[in-house]
Amino acid sequence: MAWAVLFWLLIFLMNLALIVSSFYQLLCLVDLEDDHLNPFEASSRINFWVVPEFLLQGLLCLLLLVTGHWFTFLAALPLTCYNAFLYMKRQHLIDVTEVFRAIKVEKRIRFVKLGFYVLFFVMVVFRIFAVGTILVYHSEFGDLDIRSSFLEY
Repeated sequence: MAWAVLFWLLIFLMNLALIVSSFYQLLCLVDLEDDHLNPFEASSRINFWVVPEFLLQGLLCLLLLVTGHWFTFLAALPLTCYNAFLYMKRQHLIDVTEVFRAIKVEKRIRFVKLGFYVLFFVMVVFRIFAVGTILVYHSEFGDLDIRSSFLEY
C-alpha cells in the first residue's frame, strides 16, 4: 500500500516537470513576441526541451498503463498520441526561419498543453490524497479488506 503513495508521488513530480517545461516554452514564446529574445535563441531554448518533454509524457503514460491505472492512463493518452504524431511527422521542433509566422499557433499549443497538465495535476493530487487516506484508514483499523475500494485503483 505504501508503494501506491510513492508511485503517485513519482507521477506528481513527473507532472510538475511537464508543467514547468510547458510554462518555460510558453515564456520563451512570449519573450520572442515582445522582442526580448531573438528567433535563434528562442528556438534553441524551446527545442532543447521538446524531446525531453515528449519522452517524459510517454514514460508517464507507460507507467500508468503498466500499473493498471486505466482511467488516468486514458486521460493522459491523447496528449501522448499527439506528441507521437508530431514527432513522427517531424513537426515537433520550431524552425528559426518560420518562428514569427507560427508564433500564435505555437503559443496556443503551449497554452492547451499547460491547461492539460494542470488538469492532470489536479487529478494526481486527488489520487495522492485518496491513497494517503486509505493508507491511514488501513493502519488505524488493522486488517480491514479495503482493496475493493474505489480509491485503490
